[in-house]
Amino acid sequence: MITGTSSGFGAALATVARAAGHEVVATTRAGGGDLHLDLRDPESIRAAAAAAGDVDVLVNNAGFGLLGAFEELTDAELRDAFEVNLLGPLTLTRALLPGMRSRRFGRIVQLSSVVGVTSGPGGAAYAGPKAALEAASVALAGEVRHLGIRVTIVQPGPFRTAFGGAGLRWSTPLPDYAEVIGPPRAALEAGHGRQPNDPARGAAAILAAVTRDEPPLHLPLGPEAFDWIREYFAERVNALSAVRPLGLDTAYRPAP
Repeated sequence: MITGTSSGFGAALATVARAAGHEVVATTRAGGGDLHLDLRDPESIRAAAAAAGDVDVLVNNAGFGLLGAFEELTDAELRDAFEVNLLGPLTLTRALLPGMRSRRFGRIVQLSSVVGVTSGPGGAAYAGPKAALEAASVALAGEVRHLGIRVTIVQPGPFRTAFGGAGLRWSTPLPDYAEVIGPPRAALEAGHGRQPNDPARGAAAILAAVTRDEPPLHLPLGPEAFDWIREYFAERVNALSAVRPLGLDTAYRPAP
């Protein structure tokens, strides 16, 4: 079962999986897939899970990008971003887990993003739910491993999908944040359509990883993702060393 198959990674994954001989249940929100699925609606999620039958592999791909300074974001925008990019995928995962558990087999693929690790200015509404999805999925992986279920978190870098174009929304800008949000917005818009990585090749890499006997828990996708995540953790280690004197002296003192 692959969600969000109208374009991008979802469409590419459905194509490569079918070409490899796998039976695919493709979902879309707007129609055109095998099943309708609206991740904002728990009833739609439960109905799609029931209609799909026995699902051995779930790919939570559907989502959208919302970028902008944190203060610019409205309550409705934040709720929508977390509903679609976090709560919806988690609800669908929970709906399909009983079947996987009873069969003692399952593969759960969570499409996150490199910014689920390396968040920066403008990314609160997109990186926030992606980071939470990663944390929940790491916990889930430890809970279901003994049941024959494996979880893989995919962290794509820049791929030539609708992200940056029709698949990306921006908050209404406030002038005070222009110098911080303006440059990354300009870079994203200028680079759209020229992203270096091919979704079809990325989809093939995901399929190869998930069909291994032991799929990886984390799969950075594209050379930029590997580089950016490695640089992020190196910076975190350096930052830990810098604050170590501030945070260590917290234990109770021995009684006199």
